[in-house]
Amino acid sequence: MFRHMSLCYLYKTIHFVFLGYTILLTVRILSSWVPAWQGQTWTRFVAFYTDPYLNLFRRLIPPIGGGLDISPILAFFALRILESIVLGFLR
Repeated sequence: MFRHMSLCYLYKTIHFVFLGYTILLTVRILSSWVPAWQGQTWTRFVAFYTDPYLNLFRRLIPPIGGGLDISPILAFFALRILESIVLGFLR
């Protein structure tokens, strides 16, 4: 019984870590559309933790038309797949 509860807690914790990072990615993408937010302390914080991950995909998919960056779409899919794999090991 205790082992089952521990696995359940671990499963939920890992899920919420991935959810939190997904939220950070979303905030990073949305903040890039608002020039007034550039340079704010909180946007620098978010960029510090999300840009290394996003840059992996930016190298694979360059911006379209010089400005439209669709690499975050691939980043979201990859994060979701990684979450499924990690959580699959706990089942």
